[in-house]
Amino acid sequence: MAGGPYLDSATSRARREAKEAARRRRARRRGLFLVVSLAALALLGLVASGAGDGERATRDPAAAAPREPTEPPAQEVLGPLPGGVDLQDPTDAFTIPFKKPPKAGIVVNLGTGEVLWRRRPLRARPIASLTKMMTALVTVETLRARDTAKITPAVLHYTGSGLGVLPKGKRIPIETLLHGLLLPSGNDAARALAFRAAGSIRGFVRKMNAKAGELGLRCTHFTGVEGLDPGNRSCAVDLVALARHVIETPRLARIVRRRRSILPMPIKGGKVYMYNHNPLLRRGYPGIIGVKTGWTDEAGRCLVAAARRNGVTLVSVVLDSPDTFEQSRKLLDHAFRAIR
Repeated sequence: MAGGPYLDSATSRARREAKEAARRRRARRRGLFLVVSLAALALLGLVASGAGDGERATRDPAAAAPREPTEPPAQEVLGPLPGGVDLQDPTDAFTIPFKKPPKAGIVVNLGTGEVLWRRRPLRARPIASLTKMMTALVTVETLRARDTAKITPAVLHYTGSGLGVLPKGKRIPIETLLHGLLLPSGNDAARALAFRAAGSIRGFVRKMNAKAGELGLRCTHFTGVEGLDPGNRSCAVDLVALARHVIETPRLARIVRRRRSILPMPIKGGKVYMYNHNPLLRRGYPGIIGVKTGWTDEAGRCLVAAARRNGVTLVSVVLDSPDTFEQSRKLLDHAFRAIR
């Protein structure tokens, strides 16, 4: 590899410096938080001491905290988390008073692992078509770009979203199917890739779960390749790790950052037009580079979004959000400001 050990050393040094800078920021926030907490406790003490003999001060000192409680530091219980995510520091870089927050979510600086915002980051939930990030990862590990997949009746026996134009009996390039999987979130494309890579849906799901174990995902389990199965579960922390692997895999990174693709297909007209469902990409959010949307009645609306500015890459996850675009936009805007 070009650069050899010198490049590796420089990269390692840059990562150490980034982590040290993040540590100093956390230390400053902890100091500020401590000062605010002590001042609040002192004020409460004055209020309590001034209460009349027949009156009892009932205000809870913990109520002085300016943000909602977060889960305890995860590494103390679970050990190292996937994707380099660091939950040790319980304080977030910012808060947003969402009227109706997502059921779970997280924002992470991928360069340092620093968690900038969190909400139930280890809560396992249904993830709908976010599942397809793992479907794509297993596919590129198994199949080459020049391979093709035959469209059989079993492939076309799907429900929910799909390309809808896969011609029965024809062979379709794997790269075309990957675009169909990740942009319009085609369930038919997911089935075609699974049958080609493993011979059956069940065999491909085994590969997905094995990959989840290899990546150290703690709250992730798959029972289907599309995301319709209610047994598909993951959490915000694990989804950050999945997003990291997608955007660090060149074949997939090139796809998930596209607003649309026009690719050859053996159908009338000879082409298929595919558009990305990612609302941040569709609306031109600055620096957006992916990654995947999902929606079912059970999972609600979900979005894993990655954005890169000035060499900093952030990943935002919102699960069961009332507005994935608006909430993800606000989270990423606040996060980029917080790391300046």
